[in-house]
Amino acid sequence: MAFTQYTNLDFEEIKVSLREYLRANSNFTDYDFEGSNLSILIDTLAYNTYVTAYNTNMVANESFIDSATLRENIVALARNVGYVPSSRRASTANISFTVDLGSGTTKSSVTLKAGLVALGDFANTNYTFCTPEDITSPVNDGFAEFTIDIKQGTFVTNEFVVDTSQPNQKFILPNPYVDTSTLKVQVRDTLTSSSRKTYSQIDNIVGISTHSETFLIQEIQDEKYELLFGDGVLGKKLNNGNVIDSSYIVTDGPGGNGISLFSFAGKLVDNDGGLIVSGISDIITNQVSRNGAEVESIDTIRNLATRVYSAQHRAVTANDYEAIIPTIFPNAESVTAYGGEDSNPPQYGKVFLSIKPKNGRFISDFDKRQLLDKLKSYSVAGIRQEFIDLKYLYVEIDTNVYYNTNAVANVNNLKTTIRNSLETYASSSDLNSFGSRFKYSKILKIVDDSSSAVTSNITKVIIRRNLDVDTSNFAQYELCYGNKFHNRNKGYNIKSTGFVVDGIRGVCYFTDTYIDEKTGRLIIFRLSNTGVVEIVNNNAGTVKYDIGEILIDTIRILSTIKSDNVVEIQAIPDSNDVIGLKDLYLQLSIADSNISVVQDIISTGADTSGANYVSTSSFTNGSKVRGDIITDSDSSTLVGYVNGQAYYGTFHVMSDGSKMTGSTHSSDSQAITSTPGTTSSSSTTTGSSYSSRSSSSSSSSSSSSSSY
Repeated sequence: MAFTQYTNLDFEEIKVSLREYLRANSNFTDYDFEGSNLSILIDTLAYNTYVTAYNTNMVANESFIDSATLRENIVALARNVGYVPSSRRASTANISFTVDLGSGTTKSSVTLKAGLVALGDFANTNYTFCTPEDITSPVNDGFAEFTIDIKQGTFVTNEFVVDTSQPNQKFILPNPYVDTSTLKVQVRDTLTSSSRKTYSQIDNIVGISTHSETFLIQEIQDEKYELLFGDGVLGKKLNNGNVIDSSYIVTDGPGGNGISLFSFAGKLVDNDGGLIVSGISDIITNQVSRNGAEVESIDTIRNLATRVYSAQHRAVTANDYEAIIPTIFPNAESVTAYGGEDSNPPQYGKVFLSIKPKNGRFISDFDKRQLLDKLKSYSVAGIRQEFIDLKYLYVEIDTNVYYNTNAVANVNNLKTTIRNSLETYASSSDLNSFGSRFKYSKILKIVDDSSSAVTSNITKVIIRRNLDVDTSNFAQYELCYGNKFHNRNKGYNIKSTGFVVDGIRGVCYFTDTYIDEKTGRLIIFRLSNTGVVEIVNNNAGTVKYDIGEILIDTIRILSTIKSDNVVEIQAIPDSNDVIGLKDLYLQLSIADSNISVVQDIISTGADTSGANYVSTSSFTNGSKVRGDIITDSDSSTLVGYVNGQAYYGTFHVMSDGSKMTGSTHSSDSQAITSTPGTTSSSSTTTGSSYSSRSSSSSSSSSSSSSSY
């Protein structure tokens, strides 16, 4: 929303308006305003009017959530629609340790008290890790074992006494940066009471009765939080003299991520209350600390507040799910949802959900199960939710940038400048989300504006998916790109990196052959030592140009040239504007893009006629394969495995009979083994070694798989 201007904010124009107003009065018709003392009064009036106008505009714009700039105002406006921004989130680590009480102990349990548990060391800085509640473990054979989650931060407790003589009494947690997910609230009848009732935190009043022991929270100034209790109609009302005990963790948020070294600093007691100070083992880190996050940004609040309000705490439409999930899973960076009726084939009665987490590429199965349980209270009966792992759609560019040699001293610096500009766009909000769009015109402008030396650019667009290969089994694969393919009726619209197929000698590649405007046939080929294409499978699947889809028939791929059992498969989009459809997460891969610079001899004046100007094709198809080309002479024989990965290059034999990479021995030579599971001690990769992984399984079962 643009800023609304209610009054003039130009000082000089205000002065002109005042002079014109006075000149309209007959007493000042011929008056010299500039040379008189009256000009001082006009300046004073103009200044006062300017300040008033500025304040009026700021007040007006701070009254709307789309135009407000101060966090406290945005939070207050979101509060009006019942939206509570997410607090800081403490990073969480999973650790294990044991307590040795001795074989002859009579103790039955050991309790780790709430509060400080461990100190984490990261970059010569100590971070405290806590648990918000007591954890008890039984004693077996003299040992008590603990496997627990710990959260980064300081454990804090506050006590409030209810005073009904203060009609506007507020219960404000005095510490900023509270992780509200760790907040625990208990109520005692009086200061001397030992009995406590635990109150549950809620985010809406649906289903709340007069006797519900619940509380709400709301963010106030300085990122602090206020506790809100019932009034006797909606929620149980607190009585005079009641004592509120609150406990929570104050955290550094993302500052506590990535810590793996911990030392024990907690308090342990046995079942009789005796303090345990010995027999505590070193801490084993099962999961490094992660998922720490800052408070919700004002941009996210603007985006979600109205959407959550429109959802009304129920998930009916896809937009409802996209609004609700970030509120119950703060680690969600981007969410997409679509109904089963939009899938192919349609699956009615389902809604498909995909989440890009803030940390990592995929959410865990544990998080999926927790989210499904939480969504039960929002979803409509008869609709089943299903989480699917997001699929990455990579966009690459191949750009030839023309530049004026008179305007640049170092060509390499120019390329770096262009790359930096593109990387800034690659990390922007235009991309890196579900439903985002790669905008071709913006890319052209970014390249042109990256340096004054750039005169023009010819940029081609490539889209890529990574096929995640099951090397152990025969499998079928489906790759959806969500964007129509450009179709040259000569074929070779599809290109891939190399792979090895069961029963076929050498390194193979995928491509396509033309059938009609909508459909092509997927083929598998290899290259001879002269670069001649040898087709080894003329019907390996189907390419659907009209919808951007590749279907691979049953195949067993033993290994891949790329690491992690990945085959990269690229195509040219029919439109240079690329969209991330449904569960496709769009990313601009600058690392895999090609940036070339070409001298613009016309701009330099060296060839004003353009007779020697070198033009760049906007439609060249280039090589028949993607990445490294391995010919039949390179790959006719599988020599063995290097670091567990297939090796086809030259080798030499040592005196003990072992094989090493390279035709002669050097410091870069690596051991070649006969099985893929054996790993050499060296980590150096030679030019003849290709990073791939092969399975030794001989299973002939068939499975179906998708890719990421």
